[in-house]
Amino acid sequence: MPRRRTSIKKQRVDRRKHLRNVKIKKELKKSLKQFQALIASKNPEEAKKLLSKIFSQLDKAAKKNIIHPKTSSRKKSRLAKRLTKTA
Repeated sequence: MPRRRTSIKKQRVDRRKHLRNVKIKKELKKSLKQFQALIASKNPEEAKKLLSKIFSQLDKAAKKNIIHPKTSSRKKSRLAKRLTKTA
C-alpha cells in the first residue's frame, strides 16, 4: 500500500480510469458482436447503420489511448471490407 498522499491519489485516479477503459472496451466488443450477428443473418442495411456507430466508438477509444490508433484503423478497414463482401 502506498504511504504518500500523492501515491494514494494516483491509485484512486488509476482505478477510475481503469473502470472507464473497461466500460468502453466492453461496449465496443458488444457492438462488434452485434455487427457480426447482422452480417451472419444477411442484414446489410442494419449492419451499415451500426457500422458508423462502431467507427465512432473505435475513433474515440483510439483518441483516448484505450486502443492503439492503428488497431482502430485496421478494425475499421476489416469491418468495411466484410460489409461490402456481404452486400
